[in-house]
Amino acid sequence: MIYVDVNVPMYLVGEDERWREEALLVMHRVSKRDELVVTSAETFQEILHRYRAVHREEALQLAWDQTLAIVDEVLPITYDDVDRAKGVQLSRRGITARDALHLAVMERHGIMTIASFDNVFDVVPELERIA
Repeated sequence: MIYVDVNVPMYLVGEDERWREEALLVMHRVSKRDELVVTSAETFQEILHRYRAVHREEALQLAWDQTLAIVDEVLPITYDDVDRAKGVQLSRRGITARDALHLAVMERHGIMTIASFDNVFDVVPELERIA
């Protein structure tokens, strides 16, 4: 299973052509692996938050649709995930609450691979990051 971080679909629909090309390369690497591709409900919350914050509501739907197009399944967030994210955040410096929540969901589902441009995931030695 491969977890897709929000930055991949956001770069796919972004204004910067270089990042769009990088995101396309990541998705090509993901598709070649022939594994289930997932994300969590937190990814959609991040899309809502980010595009409202930068007043780009028109891009919100594009990022939303792109995310649904590249994942096979959207995993739910539970209280246990949030509680585990708290532990992740307290034990690892430099990890945001959102990234800690991604890690907690991945841990619950036994996911060891993430497609992301965030090198913060490199501090978790057991994870493979596709970038």
